[in-house]
Amino acid sequence: MPVRATYPGVYINEVKSRVRTITGVPTSIAAFVGTAPRGPVDDPVRITSWADYETHFGGLAEGSDMSYAVQQFYLNGGADAVIVRLVPRGAKALTFRVGKDSQGENRPLLKATSPGAWALGLRARVDYDKLPAGDEFYNLTIRDCGTGFEESYRTISADPDSPRSLRRVLSGSRLVVVEDEGTARPQAHDTPDPAPDDLLACPPAGRTGQPAEGGVPDGDADGDEDGDQLSSRPGKPENEPVEITATDYLGSELEKSGIHQLRKTDIFNLLCLPGCPPTVLPDALRLCVEQRAVLLVDPPSEWAEKTPDAVAQAALSTPPLPDEAAKNAALYFPEVMLPDRLRDGEIRNFPPCGVMAGVLARTDAQRGVWKAPAGTDATLTGVVGLRTPMTDAENGLLNPLGINCLRQLPGLGPVAWGARTLRGADHLSDEWKYLPVRRLALFIEESLFRGTQWVVFEPNDEPLWSSIRLNVGAFMNSLFREGAFQGRTPDEAYLVKCDRENNPQNDIDRGIVNIQVGFAPLKPAEFVIIHIEQLAGQIQT
Repeated sequence: MPVRATYPGVYINEVKSRVRTITGVPTSIAAFVGTAPRGPVDDPVRITSWADYETHFGGLAEGSDMSYAVQQFYLNGGADAVIVRLVPRGAKALTFRVGKDSQGENRPLLKATSPGAWALGLRARVDYDKLPAGDEFYNLTIRDCGTGFEESYRTISADPDSPRSLRRVLSGSRLVVVEDEGTARPQAHDTPDPAPDDLLACPPAGRTGQPAEGGVPDGDADGDEDGDQLSSRPGKPENEPVEITATDYLGSELEKSGIHQLRKTDIFNLLCLPGCPPTVLPDALRLCVEQRAVLLVDPPSEWAEKTPDAVAQAALSTPPLPDEAAKNAALYFPEVMLPDRLRDGEIRNFPPCGVMAGVLARTDAQRGVWKAPAGTDATLTGVVGLRTPMTDAENGLLNPLGINCLRQLPGLGPVAWGARTLRGADHLSDEWKYLPVRRLALFIEESLFRGTQWVVFEPNDEPLWSSIRLNVGAFMNSLFREGAFQGRTPDEAYLVKCDRENNPQNDIDRGIVNIQVGFAPLKPAEFVIIHIEQLAGQIQT
């Protein structure tokens, strides 16, 4: 603020700097949407390692394409991921009462933290070991037989108003939440001096743990049904296996369910939908356009048994995503072959989206988002083969159609050998033909969108325009120095314009400030042509 001078002397006035550093956003946060045996279902979960996925969602699981895709993402160099777990609409988590059956509805009622059959493996134990005298306190131990994870809580008070009430003590549990604290302290299991391993024993090998018709899980460790395991409420179990449908994927944009759960997360750059129905792709693509992300499309299932020539014909007659928005999508063909740890290393076919998400993340970290995620550096880690090996001629049928091929090269193994968007077909002549060009544009757009929020409500005149040119120009110049643009000088590489010429008085009166940013992208050297000429001896004349 201005200094008010009242006496002769020197005054210090701290002036706010015009420099507002614009920081580039992340470029390779991969979002995965699909099924998992366990884990949160209402909100996306940000993870940074495969161990995080195992902790929250249970690791690899039969029938979960998403679990394999996430593992392949981290195997190929991925770092950050956002996981959206889908369950059938209306699915509810199992609820259980603890303590002896003779107490009936007086027993505390607990609910698994998420829907899924994993809750059938929950076991609980109530005891009074080493507690103060009186009939108020008890101990509770809960075990997840699926992972072996166990939680133990001591000195729980039966008084709901106590600081040690069941609801307060279990507020941080990863296994259960409290539905009803009950009206009395639960009775301890009365088996005399049981061994610790017997208290929470899981169903014997070969037992499914599926609730019986009456609703009580079978596989009780010691033959009774009085509290050494969690007992479900009578009635038909609510977590019977139900296949996930396209409706579950699509969810509701208004309720932010299905794929729209990703609207709750701050940012994602890549979207993988392993095993999803094809009808989901148009809505997923629209979400990616709105969120400035790229959709990694797996080859349609009907392409699996086709030859490359037949695939080319199918792509011409029925493009996977014919919309102009397909500039935000890339398709990779064919499926990849990897050993399945759950089947003793059996080689299986998998959708390539998880592998390619990892390759994109690795390329971004090593070279930058402007580098095409293809070539001899884009090796597919863990991949032992491709479902459809291709020759150069077959590759030449698909590449002009915007289909990125995965190739098996001698001495290199499986590599990504294409870097086009689904608008990359030669006959479309689209400006967003190449994937690195499109991703660089999305990176600049998102970075400037977040980095210029301070401009809103500032006085719209030359001082503001000058500050915008300074800050946006500094950001673009940093990318130029990193090698993101064509050109020998900044003037050849990028443009930042914000002045009276592109901000007429009419726009100023309407509260609009126009910022023009242009850049000269680096196009990948897709075709390398070497001209060879035989030099003969010089003819003397």
